[in-house]
Amino acid sequence: MGEYIDVFKRTEIKYLLSEEQYIELLSFLKGIARVDEYGETRINNIYFDTPDYRLIRTSLEKPIYKEKLRLRTYGTTEDGTSAFIEIKKKYDGVVYKRRIGGTYRNAFDYLVNEGEPIDDSQISKEIEGMINMYEDLSPSMKICYDRVAMVGINNPELRITFDKDIEWSNDDMDLRSGKTGNPILKNGQRLMEIKVTNSMPMEIATKLSELSIFPSSFSKYGRGYVDMISRYINTSTVVKENNEPYGKEVIAYA
Repeated sequence: MGEYIDVFKRTEIKYLLSEEQYIELLSFLKGIARVDEYGETRINNIYFDTPDYRLIRTSLEKPIYKEKLRLRTYGTTEDGTSAFIEIKKKYDGVVYKRRIGGTYRNAFDYLVNEGEPIDDSQISKEIEGMINMYEDLSPSMKICYDRVAMVGINNPELRITFDKDIEWSNDDMDLRSGKTGNPILKNGQRLMEIKVTNSMPMEIATKLSELSIFPSSFSKYGRGYVDMISRYINTSTVVKENNEPYGKEVIAYA
């Protein structure tokens, strides 16, 4: 069996914060949540897609159901580093994440080099089913970022994460390389995600309103894909508007 198996079902609400908003909100949250035991962590992902980017193009259309397949590690990645193969699904606003874990080398070889599965669990069978359904899935984009995660002091089901220095790359599709990529956020910006199994705590909702922090449709892979298109394909649909990196018609997705 693999070293790790887990299942998540929750609502994830995303927000883009300025440096000033982040500082004020963090001060407020210290009475409600604490930074988890890992502190600031570098998160590394390889997203898998078809040659024509079918999965992310479907996601951009904001369907009621969408799914992604990715390989994730934390910190510096080597052959023996713990790695997680994840299926992330979103249906009607609720996120379902199912993942299995093993070593990076085993997980990478399974997904990229037709190696042996990590285990024979039900989740592993679901991953195999997704690979067989889409065919020709291969590494399509590397997304890496620094994350600080907080958990509720009195409500352990509350989880708040802050991501910065989000970068994408499709040059070297191996997390062992450690190479950096192209920035997705502006300088000083952070992506916050509030993850709850039920409703948002009222005190947090009130504080967000006071600080003029509002939900933002945001996908790291989606933003990286749009940036890739804007860099390598001559398209008139990718424009700058209202000081945002891309036009609203392109980035309006969850």
